[in-house]
Amino acid sequence: MGMSDPIADMLTRIRNANHRKFSSVDVLISKINLDIAKVLKKTGYISGFEVKRDSGRLAWGVLRIYLKYTDSNERIITGIQRISKPGRRLYMGSKEIPKVLNGYGLSVLSTSKGVVTDSEARGMNVGGEILCNVW
Repeated sequence: MGMSDPIADMLTRIRNANHRKFSSVDVLISKINLDIAKVLKKTGYISGFEVKRDSGRLAWGVLRIYLKYTDSNERIITGIQRISKPGRRLYMGSKEIPKVLNGYGLSVLSTSKGVVTDSEARGMNVGGEILCNVW
């Protein structure tokens, strides 16, 4: 049986692993999960990620995300929240995209130009589906 919301599953795994201060977390790979991981890496919320191909049980592979902490072992990601859900999609125009914590956080959007942050979407003057907020 397939998963109904792989993005929510990924965000929940990141939130739980971050809460327990794990160094990495494995999530099921999909194109959208990979794009979200690229945005989180580019903005500095995670230290990296890699695609693990397993010839055994999971033939399609997993995405290993390496979480990031400060030198004093404090969390970089203090909150991560799914916004648009399969039952209720949330689309915003470029002028309507809200700022997360007055600019201290970011929104990840799926636009016609790809998966980008809220500031990049405003700069390109494109709107899209708000996938999640990170702070």
